[in-house]
Amino acid sequence: MANRAVFLDRDGTMAKDVPYCRRPEDFEFLSNTAKAVRLLNEHGFKVIVVTNQSGIARGYFTEETLTEIHQKMKEELAMEGAKVDGIYYCPHHPNDNCDCRKPKPKLVFQAAKEHDIDLEHSFVVGDLQMDIDLGKAVGCRSILIGNSPLADEKKAMPDAIAIDLLEAAHTIVKWEGMPKIKGQKRTIFDVSVIIPTRNRHEALRNCLESIIASG
Repeated sequence: MANRAVFLDRDGTMAKDVPYCRRPEDFEFLSNTAKAVRLLNEHGFKVIVVTNQSGIARGYFTEETLTEIHQKMKEELAMEGAKVDGIYYCPHHPNDNCDCRKPKPKLVFQAAKEHDIDLEHSFVVGDLQMDIDLGKAVGCRSILIGNSPLADEKKAMPDAIAIDLLEAAHTIVKWEGMPKIKGQKRTIFDVSVIIPTRNRHEALRNCLESIIASG
């Protein structure tokens, strides 16, 4: 049986968004990140980090330094009883037109192959439009972190929103615990019924909470 996974953005989702984080000492988790990852671990999800790191192409830091940053990340998670199962990154400049920079799907497809992941039953979680677009591109459900405005109303909408990664993890766990109806594909909710407005994040959150409460 294939694995379920949660693909996590790094900066702004798991960790503080330090522009071009150049040193391990500059890396700092957001509060509750370890709790969120541990919760996903405990419920059988593979936790995969997918991150754009163009600072390498820009000459701000090396791949060796990035490895040190990610080693620090793993060690701090381990101290809290949590782990990530894989880290995939794009080192290229946005102008390089590579095939691995989010929201292009290459890194997720690579991870899915290497970890035997069922994408239809997996999630992408991030704080930017590109993360939502990535979820759409690979056939995963998506959760938007925070209150960042979506770049374009015409682009993909998230299946849910969450204040932080821990709330997103709880949403995923609750979602997976809902009873399945034979022959019916479940969705967190149909975002097409939400009228796009400047307050759409609040509307989406209210809709999600009401569905979970009644589920």
